[in-house]
Amino acid sequence: MAQDLSSNWKKLQAKIKAESTTTSSTSAPKTVAKRKAEDGQTSHSHSKRQKLQKPFKQQEGKPSSKPTNHKVSNKPTPKKPMGITQSSAIAKGPPTTITPSLALWAEDNDVSPEDLAEAYNLGAKHNASLVAAEKPRVNEGLAPGIEVGKYVALDCEMVGVGPEGRESALARVSIVDFHGRQVYDSFVRPRERVTDWRTHITGITPRIIATAREFDEVQAAVADLLKNRIVVGHDIRHDLAALQLSHPSGQIRDTARFAGYRQYGHGPKPALRVLAREVLGVEIQTGHHSSIEDARVAMLLFRRKKSDFDVQHASRYGLATEKTAASETAAVNGGRGGDGGGGNKGQATKSKKGKKKKKH
Repeated sequence: MAQDLSSNWKKLQAKIKAESTTTSSTSAPKTVAKRKAEDGQTSHSHSKRQKLQKPFKQQEGKPSSKPTNHKVSNKPTPKKPMGITQSSAIAKGPPTTITPSLALWAEDNDVSPEDLAEAYNLGAKHNASLVAAEKPRVNEGLAPGIEVGKYVALDCEMVGVGPEGRESALARVSIVDFHGRQVYDSFVRPRERVTDWRTHITGITPRIIATAREFDEVQAAVADLLKNRIVVGHDIRHDLAALQLSHPSGQIRDTARFAGYRQYGHGPKPALRVLAREVLGVEIQTGHHSSIEDARVAMLLFRRKKSDFDVQHASRYGLATEKTAASETAAVNGGRGGDGGGGNKGQATKSKKGKKKKKH
């Protein structure tokens, strides 16, 4: 009985051993296949890495112009703003020109071009270019097709009459608008005999005056241009006296009598050329005087301190009146036409101030 058990035990052990060996032999190929598959994937991924790294290797082979910096910066990289990328910086500040839409709005709301230009501070920066912006059209008379605004600047050139040419008579008159554009320019034939042409100052000669317009014609044209407008000038009372015209004091802006410019005068009032140099940085009257140039400079000086001019005149004259017509003197009105005696009567009614030489 014991022998049968031992023999059976041995058979069972042999059977178990045989089954274990067959199991290990069948599982071995699967493991090998699995390992081969894993090796294939590894080699495939490795080849992919090599392909991806090839461009970098080529770059590594080329000499680098910039030294490589391996320092790690702790500064956060700035984020790019979202939206459309701008090729250039956006300009800030007030516009340099009046857009068509703004001009239409101003026209619809009865805003003058002068007030619009003042509000946007246009055209008053480059003083030298504005003074010489337009070549004077000498003796043109009234400029064709120009629309005159609320402000005009006036300047005149004189010749000497009377003993030794001490008194002044009108020989040229020029008017420009708020933007320095020529509105009117004319030589004037003096009513009295000229005793001093002052050619070294004005450049006016007897040959030029031979083609000049008559005084009455020029006077009427200027009076019409000054009517209902603010007139700018330098020591303008002499110009008005030479024209034998009057204008409401509250509608005059005189750069020679402006308190803000007194510091530039060695006497009671500064010369126009001094103001041009000190305030505008422009040299004028280096040769013969030009009434067009002087009128433009006077307008620029006014525009530079326009708000201060307005305050000074408001404190002196109060609010501007609605009726501001430039008119001729009663003597001139009474002396027009007829036998020419009115001209002498008009000259007799000239103020003594108008007889003095104008200080340029």
